[in-house]
Amino acid sequence: MARVVAFIPDLLFGSNVLGALRAAGHDALLVSDPNALHRELAGAQALVVDLTADAGERIGQVAAAQRPDVKTLAFYSHVEQDVRAQAELAGFDLVVPRSRMAREGGALVTRLLG
Repeated sequence: MARVVAFIPDLLFGSNVLGALRAAGHDALLVSDPNALHRELAGAQALVVDLTADAGERIGQVAAAQRPDVKTLAFYSHVEQDVRAQAELAGFDLVVPRSRMAREGGALVTRLLG
C-alpha cells in the first residue's frame, strides 16, 4: 500500500479519485492548496495532480514542492493538448486525460509505482 497525495482542488472529482485510489489499496489523501501539498508530500510515494484549471500555476506549485522519490501523475482536459505538452516538459512521470483518470485512476497509480 502506497501513500498517495492527490492535489485536486475540485472536491467532487477529487473524492471520486480518492475513492478509486483507496479501492486500489492505496493510502490516499486529498489536498486542495499548495501549503497542504508541501506539508503532506513528505512520506508520499506518488502525487496525482489536476491540471484541468490553472495548469501553469499548478505545474509551478508542484515543481516547488516536488521530491525526487515521488512518482507523479497529472491529468488534463482532453481538449488542452498544450497542457499535456507543458506537463511532459515539466517532468511528470505520466500525463493522461481526465476521462482516463476517471476510469483507471487506481490502476494507473499502481502501474506507475510498479
